[in-house]
Amino acid sequence: MAELNTGDGGGKDKKVRSKKQNSKVDLTAMVDLAFLLITFFMLTTTLSKPQSMNLGLPDKEDDPTDKPVNVDENRTMTIMLGDNDKIVRYVGLLATPVAGGTPKGFTYGKNGIRKELISRKASVLEYTKDPEKGMIVIIKPGKKSNYRNLVDILDEMAIVDVPTYAIVNDFSPEEKKLLEGKKE
Repeated sequence: MAELNTGDGGGKDKKVRSKKQNSKVDLTAMVDLAFLLITFFMLTTTLSKPQSMNLGLPDKEDDPTDKPVNVDENRTMTIMLGDNDKIVRYVGLLATPVAGGTPKGFTYGKNGIRKELISRKASVLEYTKDPEKGMIVIIKPGKKSNYRNLVDILDEMAIVDVPTYAIVNDFSPEEKKLLEGKKE
């Protein structure tokens, strides 16, 4: 592995000089070990798996025999997403909101829309007294909202464990005015 070369000290009639030692270290074993360690760690490391959220999509073809389902307005909440991270929610119908459901602006995060979703989910459970009939959330991203806002609100749905939600892109004229902040 390691080898040490020494020169000849000279003959008898020459002056005795100090011997110069030329050292040579063979690094082959250390390089082999380094590659073995790199290979070991590459093979034993788990790579991060892509995270995705299950999202139910509608059928491609509409069935004309399907009848519209009537839902109790006390169970519904509509969340509209606007530009500059704006969130406006109302409960029930916009024209006739239920008690405490008048349009109100919120922010993202645990003290914003998440807190409202949790309290609304509890009040719907108290109203229906049936865990199977949970809250229904309608998410309406505006034309000026960005993709991140939609992903954030979908994350909030997963965190709060909202059983039924839908993404809808049709706005009534009143909803457009409300989202743009215009007064009638």
